Amino acid sequence: MITIIIASYQYGHLAAHCIESILSQTKKPERILFVDDGANDCHHLPLLYPEIEYIFRDKNIGTVNNFQDMLQRVNSEYVFFIGADNWLRADAIELLSSAQTDILTYDIVVTGELKNEILTRVPGETNLYQGDHYWSRQGKHHGSMLYRTSLGKKIGYQVRYENGRHPQEDWNLWDKMIELGASVSSIDEGLLYYRRHRENFLKYNPDSPPTKQGHIVNQQAQEFMVEG
Repeated sequence: MITIIIASYQYGHLAAHCIESILSQTKKPERILFVDDGANDCHHLPLLYPEIEYIFRDKNIGTVNNFQDMLQRVNSEYVFFIGADNWLRADAIELLSSAQTDILTYDIVVTGELKNEILTRVPGETNLYQGDHYWSRQGKHHGSMLYRTSLGKKIGYQVRYENGRHPQEDWNLWDKMIELGASVSSIDEGLLYYRRHRENFLKYNPDSPPTKQGHIVNQQAQEFMVEG
């Protein structure tokens, strides 16, 4: 019913954690696809996790082209993208398997070394939760929403420039699905742990590292994408 696509670019040091969280689910997905978009830092994974399907790109083709290509490889009813730097709660797939709508969203727990960055990026939208930040996404977009594969293929991943500079490709997908009348439901649970770490920002702009407070110096890095 559900295909999970794990997307990695320079997350080879974190990807095993993500994979472990999926393999330890109370209900397994139908298929797991892992793609390394040209960083070449994930070749150790097939030996550890041979039950997963892998795609290793010779060069980086960018988030939009990468996601679009991976979407075309999916045949299950639903598809779910997750960044290799994030991980799932153990019962996430079991809960998501109850989907009867075109899109199913759920809440996020923001964690990681630079988790406090979320306080300046979306002020007032999170609450403290066991030392992390709980981000309610009820009826709202995020990069790891579950959506009906056939509808996603009809639209495809494209670039949307929210601020004129930084692509918001899965916002475009969300907008177009809603325009086509997609039905949406939500799970009021924090199912994804969204890791905020220095690699999120350095790979986009190595000249603008985070400050000591975990704030972003360069506003171009303010985004919410599945890969970051």
